[in-house]
Amino acid sequence: MSTPRPARTALTRAHDEYLAHLRVERGLSPNTLAAYRHDLDRYLEFLTSQGITDPEAITANHVSTMVQRLRQGTKDTPALAPSSAARATVTIRGWHKFMAAEGTVIDNVAGDIAPPAVGKRLPKALSVDEVSRLLQAVNGNDAAALRDRALLEMLYATGARISEAVGLTIDDLDRESGCVRLFGKGRKERIVPMGQYAWDAMDRYLVQSRPHLAEKGQGNASVFVNLRGNPLSRQSAWGIIQHAAEAAELTTHISPHVLRHSFATHVLHGGADVRVVQEMLGHASVTTTQIYTLVTVDQLREVYAMSHPRARG
Repeated sequence: MSTPRPARTALTRAHDEYLAHLRVERGLSPNTLAAYRHDLDRYLEFLTSQGITDPEAITANHVSTMVQRLRQGTKDTPALAPSSAARATVTIRGWHKFMAAEGTVIDNVAGDIAPPAVGKRLPKALSVDEVSRLLQAVNGNDAAALRDRALLEMLYATGARISEAVGLTIDDLDRESGCVRLFGKGRKERIVPMGQYAWDAMDRYLVQSRPHLAEKGQGNASVFVNLRGNPLSRQSAWGIIQHAAEAAELTTHISPHVLRHSFATHVLHGGADVRVVQEMLGHASVTTTQIYTLVTVDQLREVYAMSHPRARG
């Protein structure tokens, strides 16, 4: 005789609704969704141990106690690494914010809880050869391939965020000046030059591909459109990059942000001033951009060996 499943509570229903929101409306990848589920399950286990069955019964003290457990551990569980504790805290904050927005609870009791600070790490960046392999992996002449190549070339050529790329309109492209207009966080506008390779790919897409795709839709000014003629979504753009990475047989995890990191790293290594790169990336502070100027120990050794007169015997 099978064991009956425990009755669902308002707490578990809210848990399931948030995960459904992340999967359907936010379009999170299976791996990211699994991480959110793991963090949320751990939080629910703690709340249940406190006798909580309804989200309205959760207090700010419950949230802060859980976050402290994540950071410091307990006698039964070790503390999480700072990055894992930060991610779990973000998950908890996101769930409470979602419940308040949906009317499941009246107040967002996690609104004042901040995730732990995580030390700066070097951003992931591809080598120039890896970027070339990624771009060359999309080499077809059908409508989708021409679009995908234009998107990848544009992302690497400008360092644009994925939201900025899919938000491009035809009027944002200035072929005469060789620049594109991007709208960053807070709709802050900036003008960024785009190289010839990217313009060539963009021209082929706009002339040979986009008209055929756009005519299937309701008519819009978006540069990048899907196969139904509607504006390309962030999730679809992610998929394009990941498919190209698989075709290029790149083992490094590739995301739109990796291309952005690669852009910044390569132009700085090429001699660009950090404040110019700050402007192109749309960073509010040069401090954010300066992380790209950090170099690895191997690079330091290589430069030392090549430049110091007594580095080699």
